Amino acid sequence: MQQATFDSRGSRIRWTEVSGAEPARVYLHGLGAMSAVYHAHLAARPELAGRRSLFVDLPGHGTSDRPQDFGYTLEDHADAVAAALDAAKVAGAELIAHSMGGAVAVVLAHRRPDLVSRLVLTEANLDAFPPPTAGSSGIAAYGEDEFVEGGHARVLEAVGPLWAATMRLADPRALHRSAVGLRKGSEPVMRMLLEGLPVDRVFLQGEHSGELAGREDLEAAGVRVVTVPGAGHNVMFDNPDAFVAAVTGTG
Repeated sequence: MQQATFDSRGSRIRWTEVSGAEPARVYLHGLGAMSAVYHAHLAARPELAGRRSLFVDLPGHGTSDRPQDFGYTLEDHADAVAAALDAAKVAGAELIAHSMGGAVAVVLAHRRPDLVSRLVLTEANLDAFPPPTAGSSGIAAYGEDEFVEGGHARVLEAVGPLWAATMRLADPRALHRSAVGLRKGSEPVMRMLLEGLPVDRVFLQGEHSGELAGREDLEAAGVRVVTVPGAGHNVMFDNPDAFVAAVTGTG
């Protein structure tokens, strides 16, 4: 396990790493998740093996520190990931990012273009104020103290065992602030940033999640949008073959 300081109080963001060829692949997880849990099984496949791979846990999640005075906005998360990549001497990486991690990856590519050469986004949040059915909206509907004091436990019961397995490891206050920051979005909003980024961009949308809003505009901006058959939000679990094909550029 590796670590780097990401704030003035010495809080540390942590990641596990597999050595290999450059450019590195950096895996970012979604809200209430962990990178290795969602991506390590894919990075180990023969099609992806042999490349340097970093599985980064965002602040407040997994093995990373969870400072109580940190903002947990998308920009805060992006800057923390940048601190990790700087410490790891990573540049021009491929960012493979899921859900909230995809929003963080877009903001990071905008703020630190030297760190990113390619984006593979799985059902990334591109717009502010998602519908009430979104996980972030459900968490953000609570007040922060209300969520910490009881809402967190209720959400764990509601989200099902797969998501709860990693969400229960996230700090409740950090989880709530991350959800609020994700719902607020970036400025300019993530969709606008993604359309303007001068790197290779792939967006994976699970078939069961419905049509991606604004798909035509994304494609017109050069984003390759792939609808993954037989998959929902967690494409990497539902259809790993299609996921790997998208990462390698063969599907």
